[in-house]
Amino acid sequence: MIFLKKQIKNTFSGVIFIAIFATIAIIISNISAVNSLGISPLVIGIVIGILYANTLHNKTPKAWERGIAFSGKEILRFAIVLYGFRITFQQISEIGFDGFMVSLIMLLSTFFLGTYLGYKVFKMDKDTSILTASGASVCGAAAVLATQPVLKAQEHKATIAVSMVVLFGTIAMFLYPALYTSGMLDMSPREFGIYAGGTIHEVAQVIAVPASVPGLDQEATDAAIIVKMTRVIMIAPMLIILGIYLSYSAKKSSKKGSKVGLAIPWFAVYFIGVAGFNSLAIIPSDIVNIINKIDTFLLTMAMTALGIGTVFSKFKGLGLAPLYTAGAMFLWLVIGGYGVTKWVVGTF
Repeated sequence: MIFLKKQIKNTFSGVIFIAIFATIAIIISNISAVNSLGISPLVIGIVIGILYANTLHNKTPKAWERGIAFSGKEILRFAIVLYGFRITFQQISEIGFDGFMVSLIMLLSTFFLGTYLGYKVFKMDKDTSILTASGASVCGAAAVLATQPVLKAQEHKATIAVSMVVLFGTIAMFLYPALYTSGMLDMSPREFGIYAGGTIHEVAQVIAVPASVPGLDQEATDAAIIVKMTRVIMIAPMLIILGIYLSYSAKKSSKKGSKVGLAIPWFAVYFIGVAGFNSLAIIPSDIVNIINKIDTFLLTMAMTALGIGTVFSKFKGLGLAPLYTAGAMFLWLVIGGYGVTKWVVGTF
């Protein structure tokens, strides 16, 4: 019993340790200069975690590692479930069939393109390829976080994927407004909103882009956010299908007669359930806003824990493969996404 209490105490200490870093990340993200760049506390959290991992990590009591792991796994799953409070099915229905189709086409095409290029062309391992593809195709860092436990991937692989999201998502924040204001994009405000929401990595970046275009009306912002939220909710079926595929692959490669369980990521199923519950508007919006703030804090904790598990020495051998893979997906999102948006909006 004494041993059990000691373990609980050490786990709690590790969780509090991560929570302190997450608090610092949120404080930094609220600085106006940082906030204007659309840099989320999740990204700041992983940067703080990486810096600590490669400088002072040896100073952390080894007993706290249980709490750090708890933050990166159990708290992560709970935070993904709570993420459903950011979405309602009414929002998704508002954008129309064309917005839904752009989201679906861009998600599927980007995910398969990134996975294929990373694994087959640029010779990365399968986990890093899938994580990098999920970040670009769905919703940035949050998608990488959600995909990692399904793959059971190592922390440094998820960190590589997040770093690619940060790099190309930041480029998109400056590129998209420049393309639109220059007249290079022959798009109505609504079309531009669908294009931005269907192709830009992070939710915060999607919100920032329409706001960066002088004189762009609210219709573009609304379309961008709703299309992005449509992509976000698609992470649940994507993870479920991925879990089933991994179970099938494991069963196929295992010895005859051995049993392989079906790896359904239940947190993704619960995520859909929470989004459905949120669509009923039973809970007052003020309380939902508080839940979302708590969820942001929990996600930041998970991301910080991910960063602390990342040591640069583990990156050896990857070279520029992640950059090439993410760069190819970015070109598809910008150029292919424009063509897909124009075609879908014109057709449907």
